[in-house]
Amino acid sequence: MQPTDLPSLNHLRAVAAGSAPFHVGILIGPGFVPMDMVGIQTVLGLMPGVEIHLLWKSHELVEGFPNWWTRPTTTFAECPARLDVLAIPMLAPEVQNDPEVIAFAADKAATAGHVIGICNGVLVLGAAGVLKDRRVTASHNALPILHQLGVKEVIPAGHGVAVDGNLYTAGPGVGSFEAAFMVVEAVFGRQAAQLAEVIIEYDPHPLYGMGVPAKADPELVAQFEAIMEPLVVDYRKGSVTSFETIEP
Repeated sequence: MQPTDLPSLNHLRAVAAGSAPFHVGILIGPGFVPMDMVGIQTVLGLMPGVEIHLLWKSHELVEGFPNWWTRPTTTFAECPARLDVLAIPMLAPEVQNDPEVIAFAADKAATAGHVIGICNGVLVLGAAGVLKDRRVTASHNALPILHQLGVKEVIPAGHGVAVDGNLYTAGPGVGSFEAAFMVVEAVFGRQAAQLAEVIIEYDPHPLYGMGVPAKADPELVAQFEAIMEPLVVDYRKGSVTSFETIEP
């Protein structure tokens, strides 16, 4: 059975029929983190005319970590010349530091209507020079790196989405939903964003109150930082090296 054979999905598609295309590109790749892109796909996917492009170099399956196998829908070469939204979730350091990925992000961010960076995916934008002189946030472990990427003001974790012009940056998980809601409000209006919130019943309640490192058990934060340390070293090296090669 093909998706087009499902009357329920055809009904949902019909709601947005006749709307002008609105192109949302989400950069994925081997090792991407699904929770950092699903909010963007979910919230923006509810809007009329939205076409979601899962962007990668090829159409070959890539593993969202862990075991979230995904087939990219649109290659870099096939990507629309201008995206209405470019979104970058957390990717593996080897992918984020890839010069082809950075060059693609720089090119599409330069003309995109809105740019979203989530978690460590924000560092791709930094490597591409997009964060220079901007107000930015990211995941807990990426925050110290931002100072080396020309950022004007680093917003600590726990303060929600940082908005600077058409740039929306946020921490992991719920950050992808909240950045997407803000873009929806900016493009489609507040009522559309509120309707999306109603539709997906967005009402997060942290069970243990430790979603922000500043409020969490210091021992758990230290354990988390130790797990991430090897990746953070690679993220820092790749993003800072790339940023430093950009012509002033």
